[in-house]
Amino acid sequence: MKIIVTGGAGFLGSHLCDRLIEEGHEVVCVDNLLTGSSDNIKHLENSPNFKFMEHDVIEGLLNGLEADQIYHLASPASPNKNNPKSYIAYPFETMQVNSVGTWKLCESAIKMGAKFLFASTSEVYGDPLEHPQKEEYRGNVSTTGPRAVYDESKRFGETITSSFVRSKDLDGRIVRIFNTYGPRMAPDGRVVIEFVNAALQNRPFPVFGDGKQTRSFCFVSDMVDGIAAAMEKGEGGEVYNLGNPNEISVLDLANIVKKLTNSASKVEYVEEIPEDDPIRRCPDITKAKQNLDWEPEVSLEDGLKKLIDYLYAQRDSNPRP
Repeated sequence: MKIIVTGGAGFLGSHLCDRLIEEGHEVVCVDNLLTGSSDNIKHLENSPNFKFMEHDVIEGLLNGLEADQIYHLASPASPNKNNPKSYIAYPFETMQVNSVGTWKLCESAIKMGAKFLFASTSEVYGDPLEHPQKEEYRGNVSTTGPRAVYDESKRFGETITSSFVRSKDLDGRIVRIFNTYGPRMAPDGRVVIEFVNAALQNRPFPVFGDGKQTRSFCFVSDMVDGIAAAMEKGEGGEVYNLGNPNEISVLDLANIVKKLTNSASKVEYVEEIPEDDPIRRCPDITKAKQNLDWEPEVSLEDGLKKLIDYLYAQRDSNPRP
């Protein structure tokens, strides 16, 4: 099949490109490299089935492109205000790619007769009042806070996709992606990579608040499997939570990372929890298990070991203890 992946030079998008190429598909990666990196797809450049196009999807797809499937993953994703590639740093670009970009890609999918997948986020649930979160939960989201540029634009992207399904016969589905980690993550902006990098350098683990806030972490290979399953097996117009339902506190994560790296790092409480940062976040993946025959297989410890090994391999001068 011919497949377009927008945001394909990003962390998650590049792993999706890997999988699709391995399955023998022809893949066109479309990315403006605002937050993605050509380094993430450099290993694919000699593949005859892979093509990279540096392009912004808010301008629509370039003429002449055809596809059987379109995966729309393009968007800044990091909430860390100190990350120069976060959606806090690019608020208008974030809103545009999830609204204008989604609209134009839906139109392209209809014109091509392609199946469409919109990569949404668990952030549409905001700071949830329901736990764990099911797809039917409508969320508790601020429309004016600093995270709204991402949360609300993803919610609107879902509305656009759903409306095209209902009124324009788009064969589209939505996945809500929960915390994902693994090789090629940006070096800052997410708690897993922050903690692992801190441990490798014996720096303190920076913890917001009391560290009792919880997350659930899904290894990237599992997430890519879920995204592909949603495209292949998911029904048009449906929404699927994708994530690991094993919930863990930030403090417990720090302890696991410390153990796996044999680090001398200690917890350092840095400041209060950022505005609108959720206290609890955990997916109910019953629907994905039943309809997509999907659930995560990589344990947190095994996934962290893979990430740690990857980071050590990037630091040849820093032998592993």
